Amino acid sequence: MSVESAHAALIRRLFEIGAIRFGEFTLKSGLVSPFYIDLRVVISFPDVLEQIGALMAAEVGRCGGERVGGIPYAGLPLAVAASLAGRIPLIYPRREEKGYGTRRRIEGQFKPGERVVLIDDIITDGASKLEAIQPLEEAGLVVKDLVILVDREQGGRELLAARGYALHAVLTISECFDEGLRAGLAPADLIRRSREFLKANRFA
Repeated sequence: MSVESAHAALIRRLFEIGAIRFGEFTLKSGLVSPFYIDLRVVISFPDVLEQIGALMAAEVGRCGGERVGGIPYAGLPLAVAASLAGRIPLIYPRREEKGYGTRRRIEGQFKPGERVVLIDDIITDGASKLEAIQPLEEAGLVVKDLVILVDREQGGRELLAARGYALHAVLTISECFDEGLRAGLAPADLIRRSREFLKANRFA
């Protein structure tokens, strides 16, 4: 199967399992979006998780990372899938430092100087990715690349690039809309409204 076919097959499954939905959804920013991407549901569909793991592992391989780093919480199962598919060791930064036991901020084994490719489910403006990078770099790890399942194309790639990081997206929201329209998985008017929303709400 070609990369294009694999992407199209994954997009169709994302629509089928309700990971891409249309309606009225209030985002963290307070904006009301005509579409929503809920990639947390993929953990209940092993075939989808396996597809994602293979595609993300291929991207990580091209980056030349020695470790994959999953961003909690939604990015962690995707990072596990990529780790298994690519046989690449996994670590992850905790959202908060443990107040007991080892008091680790980063779980898993690593050595300072190793190159880590961060993995997450989605990117919007990119600010949360910078927060996840910080503890890894403070521990002496090298972060240059991030692999994301879906890029909402709202400025995250540009923000990361301005800080010296490269974003590698398995899918873009434009690709998802294109395939959804082509395969008849969503009404044309909803996709048109969603494209207009994205165009009007770029953060960079």
